[in-house]
Amino acid sequence: MAHVEVGVIGGSGIYDMAGIRGKREVRMTTPFGSPSDVFVTGELEGRQVAFLARHGRGHKLLPSEINFRANIYGLKKLGVERIISLSAVGSLREDIEPLHMVVPDQFYDRTKTRISSFFGNGLAVHISFAHPFCSEIQAMLEASCRGAGVTHHRGGIYLCIEGPAFSTLAESNAYRAWGMDVIGMTNLTEAKLAREAEICYATLALVTDYDCWHPGHDAVTVEQIYTVLTRNAENAQKVIRLVLRQLPSQRSCKCGTALAQAIITDRRKVPAATRKKLALLIGKYF
Repeated sequence: MAHVEVGVIGGSGIYDMAGIRGKREVRMTTPFGSPSDVFVTGELEGRQVAFLARHGRGHKLLPSEINFRANIYGLKKLGVERIISLSAVGSLREDIEPLHMVVPDQFYDRTKTRISSFFGNGLAVHISFAHPFCSEIQAMLEASCRGAGVTHHRGGIYLCIEGPAFSTLAESNAYRAWGMDVIGMTNLTEAKLAREAEICYATLALVTDYDCWHPGHDAVTVEQIYTVLTRNAENAQKVIRLVLRQLPSQRSCKCGTALAQAIITDRRKVPAATRKKLALLIGKYF
């Protein structure tokens, strides 16, 4: 199997990637369990890619049920150095309308039960996460949105909640008062793990609704979201194709050395079992 360069994670409503040539399904187990589904690998726009349906094909997994560690580890094992995440979100701003796309640059965490680190068990690691997205991919996503003729917004805060329930009206209004821009349930955990795995990560957020704060949209329904998602999915795939055409073969960002100054534990004190389990991630530093 060819070395896979780019991972694409599809969110709600996006369970496959059109146009992949030489498709192959890769089923994998990891030290952290099984990923959400098979990885679909092949060639797209001259690049070797791996697509993963975050919630599984048929949308079987709630946000809190997703095995984020297995998903990111699996992509790392395939050789992926860059991840583009497609994510359905609600808007917390009047000017960010349904069918728009957002390339956020920050996160705010409201999750409660997520495991968001590969480390522990005798190995303490503290990554830098002030700027959680890869700026190189962000710039290409913005340019590709323009190229695809998609109404988009560069920058903003993605508020990540636990779910699976949507926000109360009080919560939605509070988030707006805090200055949040879009709201979702998945991407923050992925981004933290991708940084620990030294993989570039960026989000293309697909706006489906106004959450529940908007007087004309005072309730969010799954039916409404899927109607918009179907229209968004086609545009999202156009954007991904344009990004793949632009990506340079070599990374110029710092994502690939995220662990260089993050490992605090004395190397001699790390248990052998932990070193073995995490060899894919930390091997070059030991």
